[in-house]
Amino acid sequence: MKIKSETPIEELVQEYPETVIFLSQKGIRCIICGEPIWGTLDEAMQEKGFTGDMKYQTLLDINQLVNQKNR
Repeated sequence: MKIKSETPIEELVQEYPETVIFLSQKGIRCIICGEPIWGTLDEAMQEKGFTGDMKYQTLLDINQLVNQKNR
């Protein structure tokens, strides 16, 4: 699965729980009370004020993280 800006947060953390720590370090809330946040990764990044370059780099980093897991 390639992570895109349109990827729902719920789907991302369900498929790749290791992304929760990464997202938290970026200030992106992805879980409240053990339940995934609704919405897309793009919506979460916009909420945090990420610029285009920041969004692009975050997507690269997330994909690198999940690709390392799949090796």
